[in-house]
Amino acid sequence: MEHYHPIIRFVVEGGVPIQTAVLLLMLPIVATLVAFFRQIVGIKAFGIYTPSIVTFALIAFDPNGLKYGIAIFASVIFVGMITRFILRRFRLLYLPRVAITLSVISFSILCLLVFGGYYHRTGLAAAPIFPILIMITISEKFVAAQIEKGTKTALILAAETLGISLIGYALLSWSAFILFLVEYPWTILFTIPLNVFIGKWTGLRLSEYVRFARIIRQK
Repeated sequence: MEHYHPIIRFVVEGGVPIQTAVLLLMLPIVATLVAFFRQIVGIKAFGIYTPSIVTFALIAFDPNGLKYGIAIFASVIFVGMITRFILRRFRLLYLPRVAITLSVISFSILCLLVFGGYYHRTGLAAAPIFPILIMITISEKFVAAQIEKGTKTALILAAETLGISLIGYALLSWSAFILFLVEYPWTILFTIPLNVFIGKWTGLRLSEYVRFARIIRQK
């Protein structure tokens, strides 16, 4: 506590858990990270909310649960894709189709947890429920992307979402960074001017430099 900023000490003494305070301080940083990758790098992912919430879901799988978080994420995407192909022939409306997809995914994840427990993968069997539910809700984004843009694009968006989330996870699980936040919580205010800069970016994205490298070299 002696290393905490007075604001953090005030928050903790008021009854707010330090973990809650740190996670709330992290959210603007994660959102800014996602905006940077979207606007400057050119990685789309599933919007800004989904990579952010997946980042926190991965953190919730700790300690030593990152591999289980990735396994559940991949399982959700895989089962969601297969279920969508099966349901396509029934010509159902969107919401009932998503509800069926969520049901199938929930049952599949339960089977995965039972499998983990049976083979003594206690970290998988004892995975916390809320990050699992967060992962399951990603299926709606995936199904919507499949319908609008095709399976290939949906898979690319899912991979980009996981990639950004892993970078966010690496940053937010860095103990030195967490210590920095509790000592200097006011630094998150710098995310506002940074987002203003990102929001006014009119140049080519980094991915576009790669994509159009041949044309750029010819100029």
